[in-house]
Amino acid sequence: MDKTGLYIMGSMYLLAGILHFIKPKVYLKIMPPYLPKPLFLVYLSGFFEAIFGLMLFFPFIQSIGAWGIIATLIGVFPANVYMLQAYKGKKHWYRAALWLRLPMQLGLIYWAFLYT
Repeated sequence: MDKTGLYIMGSMYLLAGILHFIKPKVYLKIMPPYLPKPLFLVYLSGFFEAIFGLMLFFPFIQSIGAWGIIATLIGVFPANVYMLQAYKGKKHWYRAALWLRLPMQLGLIYWAFLYT
């Protein structure tokens, strides 16, 4: 299996996880209002994204990290749906990107599955 894709994925999730702590307001905006303790959930999801991304760099825990990323992607899917539902802007390209983001989650899940 190609290590380049693995390292790209690991770096991507590590960086995304860290950004939850640096820019939590960005993530708070996309939290569905029905979820309790949104700031805690932002930090929690960021922590797990970073940890699971980091785990991909170590062969002996790579599979655990990949499964964790899959679980995280499934767990944050409601936020992606909420982003689409809550968008009230007039930018058609942005609305299209929000729609494309939903099936893209399946591609990201498949990509992580390759490293389980």
